[in-house]
Amino acid sequence: MRISRNPVSVSVSVSFCLSFLSPFLPSSPSPSLTFSSQFLSKSALSPGKRKRFHTSGSSQLHASYPMNKSRGTVVGDQSSIFLHLGNIDQGQKPCVWSSPEGGRKIEIGKRIFCNRSLNMKSIVAVGFDMDYTLAQYKPETFESLAYEGTIKKLVNDLGYPCELLGWSFDWKYMVRGLVLDKKRGNILKMDRHKYVKVAYHGFKELSKEEKVGTYGNTLIRDSFDEPDYALIDTLFSLAEAYLFAQLVDYRDNNPGKVPAGADYSRMYKDVRAAVDLCHRDGTLKQMVAKDPKRYINEDTAIVPMLKMLRDSGRATFLVTNSLWDYTNIVMNFLCESRTVNGSNPINFDWLQYFDVVITGSAKPGFFHDDNRANLFEVEPESGMLVNTDNGSPMAQVGSSSPTLSLKGPNKMCRVFQGGSVGHLHKLLSIGSSSQVLYVGDHIYGDILRSKKVLGWRTMLVVPELEREVELLWELRDTRKQLRLLRNQRDQIEDKIHRLKWSLKFEDVNVDEKKISSELDELESQREQVRLTHQQSQRECHQKFHKVWGQLMKTGYQNSRFAHQVERFACLYSSQVSNLGLCSPDKYYRPSEDFMPHEFDIIPW
Repeated sequence: MRISRNPVSVSVSVSFCLSFLSPFLPSSPSPSLTFSSQFLSKSALSPGKRKRFHTSGSSQLHASYPMNKSRGTVVGDQSSIFLHLGNIDQGQKPCVWSSPEGGRKIEIGKRIFCNRSLNMKSIVAVGFDMDYTLAQYKPETFESLAYEGTIKKLVNDLGYPCELLGWSFDWKYMVRGLVLDKKRGNILKMDRHKYVKVAYHGFKELSKEEKVGTYGNTLIRDSFDEPDYALIDTLFSLAEAYLFAQLVDYRDNNPGKVPAGADYSRMYKDVRAAVDLCHRDGTLKQMVAKDPKRYINEDTAIVPMLKMLRDSGRATFLVTNSLWDYTNIVMNFLCESRTVNGSNPINFDWLQYFDVVITGSAKPGFFHDDNRANLFEVEPESGMLVNTDNGSPMAQVGSSSPTLSLKGPNKMCRVFQGGSVGHLHKLLSIGSSSQVLYVGDHIYGDILRSKKVLGWRTMLVVPELEREVELLWELRDTRKQLRLLRNQRDQIEDKIHRLKWSLKFEDVNVDEKKISSELDELESQREQVRLTHQQSQRECHQKFHKVWGQLMKTGYQNSRFAHQVERFACLYSSQVSNLGLCSPDKYYRPSEDFMPHEFDIIPW
């Protein structure tokens, strides 16, 4: 547990999630915070032809705006890029640390929080995931699209009744960090010790007795991992978790309408299969490609952030599971030089901000040293895949010299598909894994593997964090009152225990009638304080989320999600572009660790 010694933050310092706020809490009132190559298709290889696979074809994605094949436009003057983009910055030109306006105080919701010391001077390469890291999808449109596509697959391909097509999706209901109990049809939220604190069967809340009876009486505690449990650890999983809860309720109320033999585990398996079908047939990505602005948030600070990192002498790379056609469309949307009406044609200018781009990486397997996946180079214009010798160009059959696939202004950036982390280290001339900082959104797919297996430094993107820290600030007095009520309960209970002890073991001449009266009064006070504390705690809990409460807390303990963030993420922040608000040579230092016995001893 980390609590800073800032005296201003006394009222909030017990909470882990407020601990990262304490160094920055002002003494004045609350500051204003703003929210704001498809599968390899085998082609005939004939002598004299260059060995390659094609990634285009009937399933290749195309943007709804034209392709500029000349690649002649190079993003230059930043003032012309951000004329109309304002989703993140309210129409203003983004301010990065390296700009004349930079170096100002950073809003608390955009700060980068540190779990482990990280000196950016030791970092030689900064890498990024794309989906939900650089590209923040809009849950109200993208997750709804995923939900609708999954429903259709369940009905049309997996035999579920047509009435499911009339179901709707509440994109605000589920949160990250939940665990699905596949066998029992339950959705759980637990603390860092894996004690279940909130549990629902479908959409029906389980009582305390039901929770304890199911999850609290085992001699050997459940690990809550696969295969019996599913972790909702990425924003991509929220729609499938909501649909699973709906199916649980539907099966309980209509046991004869679900496919024969479909228990809770089978239904979850079917939901996962339907989601996979949506991704495989390109349903979701085709819709995003037609209208990126409808599904992806615009962040005008991404390009200046990337430019600043490169100007500081660091290599930058992109590693994504998405294939080249989709990656190019999304990155164009995020980085393109647009006119006021957004009509500029799609091109490859965004490649100038990266040294290496690896698509179709198949993370987390990509991070294993023993991964033997082949590495293909992608020809950006055609989408063709070209054989390489561990990233080095290969001579085509019938030719004695290799041919580089990239020409023109982006020749320094090479685009690949597949491969492994060993290929990436070689391409970037990485001498030590600790010289790499990787930024992602997925605890297991991006952060855990790259941290535990490789020793990369990691930064987790947690979009929910911006709203959470604002609420923490607004509720600081409420949380102080909760702590006082808890202490008051302890004091009253101690008095009750003392009087009961007196009746049982002390002088027989004690006035039992008087003590009994005192006990009755204390019991009444305890009950009143208990009810007040319980109601206040529930109201505070519901301020964050009506059902699941605070993302980083479960009761008074860190949530399992917060525990994972603390274990595996060196840094965490609400947006990837927050990196641009700090010096590229910044030394990130964590706040001091405090244990419970230190709280009332060490002044802070």
